[in-house]
Amino acid sequence: MGVPFVSDRRLATAAKIALSWFQYRYRYEVDLLQTTERMSVMKKKLALLCVLGCFTQPVWAASINTLQLLTQSEFKLFSEDLGAALSYKAATPAEPLGITGFELGVGATSTEMKNPQLWTKATGSELKTMILPKLYIYKGLPFDIDVAAFYSRVPTTNIKLTGLELRYAILEGGVASPAVAVRGAMTKLSGVEQLSLGTKNLDVSISKGFAIFTPYAGAGSVWVESTPNGVASLAKETFRQSKIFAGANVNMGFSNFVLEYDKTGSSASYSAKLGFRF
Repeated sequence: MGVPFVSDRRLATAAKIALSWFQYRYRYEVDLLQTTERMSVMKKKLALLCVLGCFTQPVWAASINTLQLLTQSEFKLFSEDLGAALSYKAATPAEPLGITGFELGVGATSTEMKNPQLWTKATGSELKTMILPKLYIYKGLPFDIDVAAFYSRVPTTNIKLTGLELRYAILEGGVASPAVAVRGAMTKLSGVEQLSLGTKNLDVSISKGFAIFTPYAGAGSVWVESTPNGVASLAKETFRQSKIFAGANVNMGFSNFVLEYDKTGSSASYSAKLGFRF
């Protein structure tokens, strides 16, 4: 018995449907691949811009090596500028990362120098703004505890800086409640033969998430210990500076962007950080 003509029509229709489906699937996969590639390229460019921005330093090719030209009162003012610039900057909200949380980041902090003329005496070059490029690492631990560290080296100078942080979230926060955290932190200057300088921070911060946007603020104190090495005319300076800060974190999935304002003593600092969470 022959096959009815209607079966040919059905076969042709089925072939058209199959062809249309394959064309649609091909276009979808190509578009998805192109979109994914574009997003990947955009993230790489953003990270590159952040890194390049971190290492953009005003023209200041000098090292701290003439502290003997400062008087004792000038050395204290110089140390206050350094303490404000080199003390720990949070650059993160109060909420904990969680036991599986892990973040790597790049950023920079720009601090206004209140006594630029003293930098001319101590380095031979006037400095009005110090920019510190930074590499960050954060890790969440049990019991709402986070630890963090950063490393910085200022191009064209002998300034190197490391920092450590231990943060405990008293309240971890939620949909209806804010997060509240207590932080202890320290920084240590290295690379400068004439100066040993360290800072210790203690502060309290609060943050509250709204969708992808998390504003935060806090206040505390910074203790600075600045010791001249091999300079008989100068003595060690130890003092405390008050500290307030506020910022915002924008969560973009596997990455996040932070902007922060900090005022330590009389000096204002502005920080930016691009982080990648795993």
